[in-house]
Amino acid sequence: MQVEHRITVAAPPSTLFRIYADVGRWHTWDPDTRQATLDGPFVVGARGRLTPARGNTVPMLLTRVVTDECFTVESKIPLFRMLFEHELVPVGTGTQVTHRVTFSGPLSLLLGPLLSRQLNAGLPLTLARLKALAESTTAA
Repeated sequence: MQVEHRITVAAPPSTLFRIYADVGRWHTWDPDTRQATLDGPFVVGARGRLTPARGNTVPMLLTRVVTDECFTVESKIPLFRMLFEHELVPVGTGTQVTHRVTFSGPLSLLLGPLLSRQLNAGLPLTLARLKALAESTTAA
């Protein structure tokens, strides 16, 4: 099961990537994140924890990081895996930003529909806030 949303931002990929790499501030633009931490630099293999606005803290692992292009976070609980992909594609003078969440594992049949509804409601707001932050950062 997969949920995906996109937005075009009037800022270069490097600006957005700097915002992504500041994990401790994710909560400022992602209303579905109460707190996020990363133990070490923003590189493949780094581990951390994410506390959603609703729900329990989950471990996270950076499984893919390409500076100014993309990163992927994996979170696992028993019988359930979530992949959070973030892609940055230059378009004209801006960037197309894609956030994609994929669920797998036996519990995805139970948790997937509920989380899909929450993500379909929350991701557009998250992307709008990311856009506002990136565009204000670029203008500053």
